[in-house]
Amino acid sequence: MNRNALLGIVLSSAAIGGAPALAQAPAEPAGPAAANPPIAAPAPASGPAVLEWTPPVFAQLRAQASSRSSFTMDRTMLAAASSLIPGSDAETRQAIDKLDGVSVHILRFNPGGIPDEASVDAIRQAYRLRGWKHLVTNVGPENARNPLQNRTTDLWLAIDGINIRGGVALVETPKSIALIAMSGNLSPVDILHLRGHFGIPKFEGDQFKDARDR
Repeated sequence: MNRNALLGIVLSSAAIGGAPALAQAPAEPAGPAAANPPIAAPAPASGPAVLEWTPPVFAQLRAQASSRSSFTMDRTMLAAASSLIPGSDAETRQAIDKLDGVSVHILRFNPGGIPDEASVDAIRQAYRLRGWKHLVTNVGPENARNPLQNRTTDLWLAIDGINIRGGVALVETPKSIALIAMSGNLSPVDILHLRGHFGIPKFEGDQFKDARDR
């Protein structure tokens, strides 16, 4: 897969959440799960968000996944992603330019699906315990013909005063989980322009507040 195709997948929240695009992500060979960073302490009150951190329970799900993929986009790749945005959408390009990095972790499961929904809820709880602001839960329209296309997206932000130094989107389908973490120096307006990209759901502008205490 060439770099532009990969950037296109990451830019599109629909692609990350959908099974066909997930299959295109760079896959790691099956085998023992890589060690999860043993970080359980709250996130620092200031400074960039730690892209490498994932909740400890994510490592358990990773070990149970049939395949797993992880990759990180640095500022060079993000500049390339920004070039894929139409020139008429300068605000979105400017928001992407404020990002320092984006990391993506994708788990895919066997036909039986996610083995333990409580573990997914524990991921949500972990970000709440770190003090990240839960902004929105977006439940995609139910697809009766293909239930595997159904998905739920949660978005958390690490807010320092009026600045946003990081965010995480959790995209869950019946057979996959994707964690998309981003770090940078953003404003609430930047997040609004990033809706629909990097796993950020297309929520209403007046929903820039806690939608659910999770």
